[in-house]
Amino acid sequence: MKHTFFFLLFSFPIILFCQKDTKKGSIISEYGSTYSIENTDFKTDTTNDLKVVFDVGRSLGDNTKINPLINTAARYLNMHVDAGVPFENMKVALVIHGNAANDILQDKNYQEKFGIINPNTDLLTALSAKGVQIILCGQTAAHRNIEKQDIHPRVQIALSAMTALVQLQNKNYKLINF
Repeated sequence: MKHTFFFLLFSFPIILFCQKDTKKGSIISEYGSTYSIENTDFKTDTTNDLKVVFDVGRSLGDNTKINPLINTAARYLNMHVDAGVPFENMKVALVIHGNAANDILQDKNYQEKFGIINPNTDLLTALSAKGVQIILCGQTAAHRNIEKQDIHPRVQIALSAMTALVQLQNKNYKLINF
């Protein structure tokens, strides 16, 4: 017990010291908060294009909150612009499939399914307004009986997630899979 007390006494200030505050981004300020990282050893290349496709195939279980995997696209844009990458040098796409398909439903359809409006709607709108492609797997849509009118209006439907992922990678988008 004596050792536990001293551990807590001395580790608590260290824990407080190590925590950093998040900051809002300059591209999508309502979403995708980041941390400032100073004096990195691995430097961010601010001269090349950063083309990325996020493979988003799941929700994380709480239908009352935004899908953090979708929010990562906002975080990606915010942190790289804040690090000096020109916004016009970034291309971002989300390929949605599996359980994540629920997260792109229109508010009406989301409410029918979960009893609340879709917490992802404003995030999807903000992402698409900044040029992020949001693509739904057609196979997932068919399997889940999701029609075009059921999803956010800025979401495109592909033949499959596999098709969209391959085509985007053929255009030099780099895959980030969670």
